[in-house]
Amino acid sequence: ILFDDMAAGSRFRAAAAWSSSLQSSRRAFSARTPSRRRLEFAASLRDFTPHEGTADVGETNLPPYLTSAQLDGAGRGVYMETYGCQMNVADTEVVRSVLQGAGYSHAASLSGADVVLLNTCAIRENAEAKIWARLRAIRAERRKEAAGWRARGGLRPTRAVVGLLGCMGERLKGRLLEEDQLVDVVCGPDAYRALPRLLAQARGGQPALDVALSLDETYADVAPVREGSDGISAFVSIMRGCNNMCSYCIVPHTRGRERSRPSSSICAEVAQLAAQGYREVTLLGQNVNSYADGDGGDGGALVAPSPTRDGFTPMVPPPKASLRFAGLLDTLSAAHPEVRFRFTSPHPKDFPDQLLEVIRDRPNACASLHIPAQSGSTAVLAAMRRGYSRETYMRLIERVREVLPGVAISSDFISGFCGETEADHAETLSLLEAVRFERAFMFAYSLREKTHAHRRLSDDVPEPVKQRRLREVIDTFNAGARASNEEEVGTVHHVLVEALSKKSDAEWAGRTEHGKRVVLPRRPLPQLQLGELLP
Repeated sequence: ILFDDMAAGSRFRAAAAWSSSLQSSRRAFSARTPSRRRLEFAASLRDFTPHEGTADVGETNLPPYLTSAQLDGAGRGVYMETYGCQMNVADTEVVRSVLQGAGYSHAASLSGADVVLLNTCAIRENAEAKIWARLRAIRAERRKEAAGWRARGGLRPTRAVVGLLGCMGERLKGRLLEEDQLVDVVCGPDAYRALPRLLAQARGGQPALDVALSLDETYADVAPVREGSDGISAFVSIMRGCNNMCSYCIVPHTRGRERSRPSSSICAEVAQLAAQGYREVTLLGQNVNSYADGDGGDGGALVAPSPTRDGFTPMVPPPKASLRFAGLLDTLSAAHPEVRFRFTSPHPKDFPDQLLEVIRDRPNACASLHIPAQSGSTAVLAAMRRGYSRETYMRLIERVREVLPGVAISSDFISGFCGETEADHAETLSLLEAVRFERAFMFAYSLREKTHAHRRLSDDVPEPVKQRRLREVIDTFNAGARASNEEEVGTVHHVLVEALSKKSDAEWAGRTEHGKRVVLPRRPLPQLQLGELLP
């Protein structure tokens, strides 16, 4: 369908989006709502015909069957729980900002909250199982609370709207509304601006869903609300999505394609944090070091990337950009020498020498690098579609330690991936012994729907074998980490003091530039404040 009038075209696209959302939620709505009440809230044909003023619906994408007054939170309390990675923590801060701007308030606990939101993770089956259990527990708690009101002869309070946000919402979509009727709202990672509309729709009795992925949403203009922050460390999201398409990973399917925030908005947010007294900023992204500012807002010309380090093969060629991650880190660390900078989570292919040299030359750019290996076997790495071999990874580690002597390296490992043999597993153990990582995140493989492995590979390693191999990986890592820690005896580090020790008011607790926890005597120093660096 071609439209000569751009406003009409906009209305048609908006109506199509609402129609898709409604189709996903009607089945759940009809299962729980009497027919007369369904007719009251159901959309009719006139809801999707053009009306004056519907061309520009603003950030909330307001449909014709809701008014702006219905979007007002009117002080309703929102209780949130966050599961999963640091990106989810940062997303929760974005959600708080969106809802605060719509008139909602913060609820400190589940009891008495008008809205309950769970920001979820879908990276492994166990992560999703925890969410299902938590949703059932919330339902049981609310029913118990309602029964108590009835027993006391009081009026039953309005039932809280329960919403599920994040990767699990994007992965399962309408199933969350249909199965067990545990939630009223499902919102994907790129649809948080629509939450006021979705909550208004749910309050009207109709389950609401928006899980559309975006090619450009970065929430760059949303100022995060950091409730409960320690005022010392903060997360700053600089990009979203992932193009790597590793065969085991659900993230590209739940978070979409890579897109980077304009560097100007990142610099402004970090400057504000520094002015507020924050002393550590962690730059976040699903593939953080593939950051590429293509906005051109800083006046820089868009240029092609430097060649990828030998042996690494990207799944998608990197785009032209006016500023890449090394330049961004250099800019931030130079502008704020009083702030320590970290970043996560990176991909090994995106560690050019320029980035290593910035970390070497800027004392406040922490020499603590997360370089996920996933496996020590070239055959398994190929099946995972990681884009490098064991030999290539080891050359990178050697180069990192050549440029950054004393660097702390952490990693990720998956045990029991499709087709992994005992010989492959032994290669992973030998890589752990050779590198001696400071920290590691280690898990047994969990098959995820929609991934390449789900479609093309066989999850053929028995669960007991996976668990046995995982125990061996953990034991091998622990042995190396212990040896690394023993070598720290007698060394001197900068420690960022974060709080008093939980065990004694006579001690400080903090972290070194390598991210290691340190407890030290609360010795008298002039005007020592939380957030100061101690040599």
